[in-house]
Amino acid sequence: MQYDVIVIGSGPGGYVAAIRCAQLGLKTAVIEKYSTFGGTCLNVGCIPSKALLDSSEHYHNAAHNFDQHGISLSSLKIDMKKMIARKNDVIAQNTAGITFLFKKNKIDSFEGVGSFVDKNTIKITKNDGSTEEIKGKNIIIATGSKPTALPFLPVDKSRIITSTEALNLTEVPKHLIVIGGGVIGLELGSVYARLGAKVSVVEYAKSIIATMDGGLGKELQRVLKKNLGMEFFMSHKVTGAVAKGKKVTVTAEDSKGQEVVLEGDYCIVAVGRTAYTEGLGLENIGIKTEERGNKITVNEHMETSVEGVYAIGDVVRGAMLAHKAEDEGIYVAERIVGQKPHIDYNLIPGVVYTWPEVASVGQTEEQLKEAGKKYKSGSFSFKASGRAKASGDTDGFIKVLADADTDEILGVHMIGPRAADMIAEAVVAMEYRASAEDIGRICHAHPTFTEALKEAALAATANRAIHA
Repeated sequence: MQYDVIVIGSGPGGYVAAIRCAQLGLKTAVIEKYSTFGGTCLNVGCIPSKALLDSSEHYHNAAHNFDQHGISLSSLKIDMKKMIARKNDVIAQNTAGITFLFKKNKIDSFEGVGSFVDKNTIKITKNDGSTEEIKGKNIIIATGSKPTALPFLPVDKSRIITSTEALNLTEVPKHLIVIGGGVIGLELGSVYARLGAKVSVVEYAKSIIATMDGGLGKELQRVLKKNLGMEFFMSHKVTGAVAKGKKVTVTAEDSKGQEVVLEGDYCIVAVGRTAYTEGLGLENIGIKTEERGNKITVNEHMETSVEGVYAIGDVVRGAMLAHKAEDEGIYVAERIVGQKPHIDYNLIPGVVYTWPEVASVGQTEEQLKEAGKKYKSGSFSFKASGRAKASGDTDGFIKVLADADTDEILGVHMIGPRAADMIAEAVVAMEYRASAEDIGRICHAHPTFTEALKEAALAATANRAIHA
């Protein structure tokens, strides 16, 4: 065998798996179909969307919030070309960083589409049509996902677009229609709402971010409507979209079956993502994908039905999150060398990078009720936070859910300033099976946003919040 491990795909799961394999002394190769490393996350996902979210937040604050701080501006304008150029530079810096790490760890890389000849032989088909084969003892499939396509909603990549095209618009839409009230749709909708677009969100479910704690969706919808003027069409089933010239017409049915027609100049289809296995040649080694979501079935050790062939990240079951893929990549690398790592899927946090940010870990109230679990709940509003008042970020709250008998923390759900960073404290606490009392007894620096977590924990233990 030429390699101990061959990784197909260089997104967060793939490149992290490769680096950990190399650290453990395994001769490692990575196959990537595109000319840059990093997969969806670094090139057309997590990183570029956060760059635009930051840029648009600066503009929105300058246009709407600076005045209350005594900062007056005139002739404020948006340079979309410069904003997109900055985003592209952020991408370039991050992808170049992976190239450096591959060289540092002596990882061989191949550009092209990797496909199975047999369970140890991978054919690499390059852009010019030429091919070569490499062999490995272990193969890790980390091919990620792509935006889900709806058969009745053809994407033309011009006016009816996916998240990929939404990252490269050269103008601010007058009216942007977003199909899907999940993380991707709300983040991109926020970007353009901040820049002045009218944004309409059409969602099939009763709540936005429907997989998270119900209270978070209600509060986020309220704040996005209040602060950005976004409008929401909940419990609406989209039936079609037609682009003609510079106009897009979206049709939907409301909960009573009545037709609703929306007209805009752009429409983002953000109804989820589907595992990407095209061209892998899985049939050549007897691996089948699941009918729903096209995912590859793996066991508790991320191994497929074929010994020595593993799959991680978006291409397997579970949440489609970059940090989940990273942890799975490390898990597989360590399993290959005989170590016994673990992943607690209940403690993988989820984050929505709107403003305010939304973050969650553990069980939701809905899940605890469904399971018949007795629990206590404590909440604390940022309206009562001194730090939030100082920064003008008083929307949102933190909720702590704890076992009614043992006080062990079962879930933490927050919407507010810097929630994406604050959730880490809850994850650490829950990894060590801390009680709400434990967090309530920890000294938090004042004034900080994290004091709200302490107050929520105190509220969950005999309603002892000090500032509520």
